[in-house]
Amino acid sequence: MTDVAKWAEHLLEAEAERRAVPPITDAEPGITVDEGYEIQDELVRRRVTRGETVVGAKLGLTSRAKQEAMGVDEPVYGVLTDAMLLAAEQPLAIGGLIHPRAEPEIVFILAEDLAGPGVTLHDVLDATAAVCGGLEVIDSRYEDFRFTLPDVVADNTSAARFVLGPRSTVADFDLSLVGCVLEVDGVPWETAAGAAVLGHPAEAVAR
Repeated sequence: MTDVAKWAEHLLEAEAERRAVPPITDAEPGITVDEGYEIQDELVRRRVTRGETVVGAKLGLTSRAKQEAMGVDEPVYGVLTDAMLLAAEQPLAIGGLIHPRAEPEIVFILAEDLAGPGVTLHDVLDATAAVCGGLEVIDSRYEDFRFTLPDVVADNTSAARFVLGPRSTVADFDLSLVGCVLEVDGVPWETAAGAAVLGHPAEAVAR
């Protein structure tokens, strides 16, 4: 039986010490995704106990290509807390992270809770107060970003920091057609459209 408390503490210590560690499955190759979520739940519980507040959720594996590569048919999720939020003008102190990477996101700010099963894309849009562009900084606690699906779930899907841009309403855009350009020092690095997220970003939230 997986020692949930031990592994949650192990990952929190790795984060606090800015020290990459081997994936859990190196020691316990039989760990399941459900057990990964149990570790994540305990990790988040400890964050809340030390004063952090849960402010949202993050999704991973939202593209078909990534799902096929990992052998899954739905996104995975992690938890965001207020300690991870940066103001848009606030510099990121990368010395406090292990090996950060940046990912652009489409962010949904909900006016009401959603609960499944049976939540649809239209339910998500109806419940959405605003949308905005965001930038997520992920920071896997595992060495060389090497992990299996249960590992990354346990590690709260590599959650580290996030930034939110100006808000708009869902009526302002067709989110499946919204384009994104990620620039590095003013130079375009990657481009994508909202449809890359399961055909429509709200579909990922509904899952």
